[in-house]
Amino acid sequence: MSRLAVPKTYKLYVGGKFIRSESGRVYEVATTKGSFSVSSVNAAKASRKDARDAVVAARAAVSGWSGTTGYNRGQVLYRIAEILDGRRAQFAEEIAAFEGVSASAAQAQVDEAIDLWVWYAGWADKYVQVAGNGNAVSGPFFNLSVPEPTGVVAVIAPQSAGVPGSLLGFVRAVAPVLVSGNTVVVIPSEKAPLAALSLGEVFATSDVPAGVVNVLSGSPAEIAPWLAAHADVNALDLLGAGELEWVDLQIAAADTLKRVLPPEPGPDAGAPSLERITFFTETKTVWHTKGLL
Repeated sequence: MSRLAVPKTYKLYVGGKFIRSESGRVYEVATTKGSFSVSSVNAAKASRKDARDAVVAARAAVSGWSGTTGYNRGQVLYRIAEILDGRRAQFAEEIAAFEGVSASAAQAQVDEAIDLWVWYAGWADKYVQVAGNGNAVSGPFFNLSVPEPTGVVAVIAPQSAGVPGSLLGFVRAVAPVLVSGNTVVVIPSEKAPLAALSLGEVFATSDVPAGVVNVLSGSPAEIAPWLAAHADVNALDLLGAGELEWVDLQIAAADTLKRVLPPEPGPDAGAPSLERITFFTETKTVWHTKGLL
């Protein structure tokens, strides 16, 4: 006996919960291939109120996440890789169906995303030693420069459904921000948001504290201006904002003294680097008196 397919409505992921948009809006995400169980699914379309709620959740999570040791944050990021690896088939199927790529290309994107989580997990307890410094000063003092997290970072993930792909582009944007203890409000690819929204299910089961990552599907042109102008957002990553009026976003961010990382075009957008970790840190300089011998 055949049974009816059950179309899924992919929810927003805010404050560790899967929620519908407060506006009640959804939009259709159609397959480009017939390999999925249904021809289309719905994704929640976030509103300005959802963006504000996500920032509140992210702010509440900053102290706990930044207060953990780098070693512990690395363990959590590695756990994301572990769970994603166990769901490789699901993610590859979603990517192949909704991005129009081959099964092998979809699998390669998932594998690279897994490897990227592992790569950034390895930096979590090491970047401070590389980015920090012991400064030479005149006098009986120790002077140390130590990188600390910026706080709440708003991110526009790559919007193209092609290279680097919705999942890999999302991970390239989000993972480095988390390494130093920042929290994130991220807008995934509007046309192909499903892999990013499914990754919310991975976050929810991989020891990532509630509010550390918040995923708002929908229109970046609608949501991004509110995040750029929000006084409680500390930094803005415009990685995938190349097709938006991103200069206006930069101006709005400047009004609230945010640091801004401009868009990066092409398949290497957001390629892994130590600089993507340290950009979202602030350097704190500490003086200590040398003890008497």
